[in-house]
Amino acid sequence: MSFVPGQPVTAVVQRIEIQKLRQGENLILGFSIGGGIDQDPGQNPFSEDKSDKGIYVTRITPGGPAEVAGLKIGDKIMQVNGWDMTMVTHDQARKKLTKKKEDVVRLLITRRSLEEAVKHSKGSHPRQ
Repeated sequence: MSFVPGQPVTAVVQRIEIQKLRQGENLILGFSIGGGIDQDPGQNPFSEDKSDKGIYVTRITPGGPAEVAGLKIGDKIMQVNGWDMTMVTHDQARKKLTKKKEDVVRLLITRRSLEEAVKHSKGSHPRQ
């Protein structure tokens, strides 16, 4: 999914709530991200047209909080706890996700399979 900066975005989204795992002083989410407006979108393996500078999930820890919550590799993070993530740097995204005072992270994500399911359902049910 790509978009033009400054233009409205239409996306099929899913809410995912991740309860951070406490390990000593650290709060663990169990996933890594890639992307951001300061990164080269050509290096993003999840960008269809290699121009998308969004934040994507690049790694999931097996059995970790993110996997348990249903997050998947390739998911595009649209919001974190209500904050827009469509036009942020990689570091800004990382900081929003890893705030020490937040035990729960609420994400709005989109994924290719969600988009495809909606396109398929629209095509299989003609409008009356």
